Amino acid sequence: MAEKAVESVQCFGRKKTAVAVTHCKRGRGLIKINGCPIELVEPEILRFKAVEPILLLGRHRFAGVDMRIRVKGGGHTSQIYAIRQSIAKALVAFYQKYVDEQSKKDIKDVLAK
Repeated sequence: MAEKAVESVQCFGRKKTAVAVTHCKRGRGLIKINGCPIELVEPEILRFKAVEPILLLGRHRFAGVDMRIRVKGGGHTSQIYAIRQSIAKALVAFYQKYVDEQSKKDIKDVLAK
């Protein structure tokens, strides 16, 4: 028998030479960057930039999805900005593909402000 396909999207974010690729699928709300939880990103000041989409949209929008982020290239700051962009793009793409259009539009409106 064929197994049910996993609902997932893959998006990337770029800043200068840093590239972050986010693999987003249904889950329990885990967000990992290069295998480490997002809460362990150092330095702390840059962590707030990385979690900005989560703070803007609220944790409840991320509760049903897991995100695995791979980032390489560039410096620390460029990597953080690439991560931030890829998180936002992946959530919008996931909601567009698997949830509904109105939720996606609400998310885009909040992120665009």
